[in-house]
Amino acid sequence: MTREDVCILIPTLDEGQSIESVIKGFQEMGFTNILVIDGHSQDDTVAKARSAGARVVLQSGTGKGQAVKEAFDMIDQDYLVLVDGDGTYLPSDVHLLLGPLERGRADHVVGNRFGNLKGGALRRFNMVGNRLINLFFGVAYGVQLRDILSGYRAFNRAGVRCLDLSMSGFEIESEMTIESLKKGLRIQEVPITYQKRATGTRTKLNPLRDGLKIILTIFRMAKTQNPLFYFGMIGSFFGMTGFLLGLYVVKEWMNGRIEHIPLTILTAILVIVGLQLFLMGIMGDMMASMHREMMRQLYKMKK
Repeated sequence: MTREDVCILIPTLDEGQSIESVIKGFQEMGFTNILVIDGHSQDDTVAKARSAGARVVLQSGTGKGQAVKEAFDMIDQDYLVLVDGDGTYLPSDVHLLLGPLERGRADHVVGNRFGNLKGGALRRFNMVGNRLINLFFGVAYGVQLRDILSGYRAFNRAGVRCLDLSMSGFEIESEMTIESLKKGLRIQEVPITYQKRATGTRTKLNPLRDGLKIILTIFRMAKTQNPLFYFGMIGSFFGMTGFLLGLYVVKEWMNGRIEHIPLTILTAILVIVGLQLFLMGIMGDMMASMHREMMRQLYKMKK
């Protein structure tokens, strides 16, 4: 691997206070292929990025996910490093992400921000939210990763070409991780430093709104990656609702011989629907397992 084999991709939106130092940080390490894809910033982000020597492209739509999708189609280098332009990540950590790719041990490397989290880099509320999302991801996909929302990642070309992305917002990090699992890519986490945002910059992420979108994305994509979890969750909801209604009906009947025919019918329907959804999850899980194995074999043949 040489520095020319690597493209540094930086999606930006109003990062005028930090983008220049981020670009120069990578340039000082010998990286010359630096692509900034901008989401129509209202400050001087574009001007500073161009003056620093980066190639700048304005994305056609809006949102970080849309920027990443458009940029992935422009890159021809053998390796890609994706990093935020807010100055929270250290350019000097790039070798930690590229190492597993160069040694052929991974196709997708994720920088774990909790490996060296600086004080004040994440608010307590955001930290708790991150932990819960990572826990939910682990339960849904059976893969224990500590930081699926990290914005510092590296891919080889085969890994980038395999990803079929559709999210346009901050759900893109979780989608990239799930897509990598779905396509049988080897994912590895490495500890990195995560520091406070540069002075004058502000986050565009809304913890509640975007956090809910991320959780829904993780759950929705489990339909094809882990159908047993997806349909099992829905089936459990229907089944538990029916069970609780059944307890009420039985209690009323035993106490006063009161018959609740409509509730009894509803109870039976809910329990049956829950059971059917659970069986659908089992069948879907068998099909998904065969699909994953087929994708792994195709990926090996492609390599």
